[in-house]
Amino acid sequence: MQSKEASPRTKWQGKSKGTVLGYKIFVFLIKHSGVRSAYFLLIFVALYYFLFERKSNQVLYYYFRKRLGFSRLRTILALYQNYFVFGQTLIDKVAIFAQLQDKFTYEFDGVEHLYNLLEQPNKGGILISAHIGNFEVAEPFFREIDVNYQIHTVTTDMERSAIKEYLESITDKKYEAKFVYVKEDLSHIFEINDLLQKENIICFTGDRYFEGTKYLTGNLLGKQAKFPAGPFLIASRLGVPVIFVYVMKEKNLHYHLYARIAEAKHRDAQELLNAFTENMEQMLLKYPLQWFNYFDFWEKED
Repeated sequence: MQSKEASPRTKWQGKSKGTVLGYKIFVFLIKHSGVRSAYFLLIFVALYYFLFERKSNQVLYYYFRKRLGFSRLRTILALYQNYFVFGQTLIDKVAIFAQLQDKFTYEFDGVEHLYNLLEQPNKGGILISAHIGNFEVAEPFFREIDVNYQIHTVTTDMERSAIKEYLESITDKKYEAKFVYVKEDLSHIFEINDLLQKENIICFTGDRYFEGTKYLTGNLLGKQAKFPAGPFLIASRLGVPVIFVYVMKEKNLHYHLYARIAEAKHRDAQELLNAFTENMEQMLLKYPLQWFNYFDFWEKED
């Protein structure tokens, strides 16, 4: 299926809620009382969102009730749990940025695929993830395996700059994450191609598109949805290995990284997208509370 232009119904604007003060409060609690004390405060923060975030509640209710088939009671409970788990992932991210990564444990599942990608001669590779779980805390995983700093993340850089600058100010400088910023003139595509030719690895997220950009349609949880065309067009045409990567939160400050090789024909972006949605669906069925796309993803009828 050929890519199309997105319609004006797109809800995602590339920014998340939050303030610098809120992040500073949580950093203070984490450093002086531990991560779990911040989780305690989160009980009330999550309750606020549960009670007053009407639009997000509508989106989540549709996801749990219609796409996962939860009962009404289980759906209502899942609404609160989703906000709470999302808050936990943000706290965990802040803790890791604040150089407290030793408070967490990590489990690798399929990491050999990443090692093989990093070690293969004369060839780069592509990672595709999604806004489920907590991919932003993949950094400590990459610190252990990416000794030559080959992994670059493609980002829109549209998050609020004050929060971004604050997080950078408390980040461990021993490992500097590398980014490729999406540009309107599409020059980032040449940068990506150049990095791949130099045996680097490019990481995309494949589940959010923006108004006015090209998209592909794919089936997720039994209903068609729109996905950004860029990651799948680029990955399918460059002839480099593609791996789906997720970092999912478990109990007791534990994270589980999954890496799976993508199976799709060369230059077939639609088949690659279908493989991605199938893999993403498996993650959502296993971790239903870790869906953090708070917009009308399936463009359901109002």
